[in-house]
Amino acid sequence: MVRTQRIKGFSATGRPISTPTTKFGGHPVWLAGPQWPISAAWDRPMRFVGQIELGPVIGAAGDGKVAYVFVTHADHEEHFFDPDIIDPDGGENAVIVQPGGGYAGPVRPLRTGPGLYGVDGSEVEFTVDLRPADEPDSMTDEELDSLPSADRDRCIELMDGDKIGGTPLFFQGDEWPEGGPWRLLLQLDSNWVPFHLNLGSSPRLFAFVSEDGAQGRLLVQDS
Repeated sequence: MVRTQRIKGFSATGRPISTPTTKFGGHPVWLAGPQWPISAAWDRPMRFVGQIELGPVIGAAGDGKVAYVFVTHADHEEHFFDPDIIDPDGGENAVIVQPGGGYAGPVRPLRTGPGLYGVDGSEVEFTVDLRPADEPDSMTDEELDSLPSADRDRCIELMDGDKIGGTPLFFQGDEWPEGGPWRLLLQLDSNWVPFHLNLGSSPRLFAFVSEDGAQGRLLVQDS
């Protein structure tokens, strides 16, 4: 079994968070020098989605580290969508790990930049209600399909939903990024969150971090 932290809810903070704790929205609380990733196609800062403490995800290798998640994204009432946002190597998303993480794309030393916004366009920031749980180890599609129907349904139920850490529930084949080995950092169905995050029509975001806590990747599956 694999330990996960299930996201049971989001709570608006009311004031900016200034500590390197897990959160969504607002601005990054950098542990080292600012490394704001830049869109490869648009030459503009990506939008900050959130930051996640790595200790609970990968254990001792992640103690004292934070992963910062970004995507290329339109401003409120701006109409553009870059399809390369789904690709871990497309230059339109980023997972920055500090301290000591590596990132191959362009960055700028910005302490603040575009963040999450609500349906009215106002900036938002949330803490998360996390509940620990256990779920099955990672399985290939073939391994999952070979289980008896009841066991397969139970595994899918346990792996489904928004969470930090645990086992990814892919729905378009086993799509681990190249490299690794990777651990799931974040699984998020972005159509059902209290902020606007356009990643496609029915998307699921998967962010990953290497087992040594040195780098991250992000991909999106969309039905």
